[in-house]
Amino acid sequence: MISSYSFLNTSEVGISTFFLIGIPGMEHAHIWVSIPICFMYLLAILGNCTILFFIKTETSLHEPMYYFLSMLAFSDLELSISSLPTMLRIFLFNATGISPDACFAQEFFIHGFSAMESSVLFVMSTDRLIAIYSPLRYISILTSARVTKIGLLFAALCIMFVLPFPFLLKRLKFCRKILLSHSYCLHQDVVKLACSDNKVNVIYGLFVALTSLLYFVCISVSYMLILKIVLGIASHKGRLKVLNTCISHICAVFIFYVPIVTLATLHRFAKNVSSVVRVVIADIFLLVPPLMNPIVYSLKSQQIRNLIQAKLCEKQC
Repeated sequence: MISSYSFLNTSEVGISTFFLIGIPGMEHAHIWVSIPICFMYLLAILGNCTILFFIKTETSLHEPMYYFLSMLAFSDLELSISSLPTMLRIFLFNATGISPDACFAQEFFIHGFSAMESSVLFVMSTDRLIAIYSPLRYISILTSARVTKIGLLFAALCIMFVLPFPFLLKRLKFCRKILLSHSYCLHQDVVKLACSDNKVNVIYGLFVALTSLLYFVCISVSYMLILKIVLGIASHKGRLKVLNTCISHICAVFIFYVPIVTLATLHRFAKNVSSVVRVVIADIFLLVPPLMNPIVYSLKSQQIRNLIQAKLCEKQC
């Protein structure tokens, strides 16, 4: 595939199309790879829509924790929808071309909703800290109005941070390499292809990445404080009960951050690692969190699990 675009990669004129990749060396099997990908997308969209539906319609779920869960489900849903078109086009139809404007728009939405997911995970860790540190004041501290304001504030911050990306990319000239290294558009991936000065893009991209890292640090601090409180509980049963309220969120944090940290480590310290490994991990980053988060929260939340079982029983009857 790369050789077929070699004449374009040496062109000195402005380009009108970028080319994405599927799984290098497995182009012949893309149609088979598309089956699990379609299945994962379908389950992710269905699962997150189900979470949003129950939280909206069931008054028993109108609590701060579930409001934050709805924000997580919304960001997961939009993250799936943002990457869905290009990945399915590549694996189903081997259509790898994408216009620069469409690419810039996609990377805006992917980075925007990734940032939103990071911020929601941070807010959820703070929610758990308040619930454990001051359970009697929990409802009075996190009122519905405050939860709404928190959600809108972080959404606005995410948009504000990511909004410059497409505008900064529009000012660049792309005249040589046009083959991206993933199945979807990422800011750092596109910036590398520029043949004009991209220092501003690199610096701003690093700033946004450090902001996301700051969220992870804050989440870690929250759990250190939670662990300190838990260790102060006398009974073993009491410790387990408190920790059990955090399991779902801890799983969500690991599911989201492990692929990011792994990919960053490979890019920084393992430059000789096969491109297939990097592409697969990058795809996991967009496919697995939206798929797994609804499953984890449905299994760990008795209220959501009971509602799903009740709906299933209604249909069977």
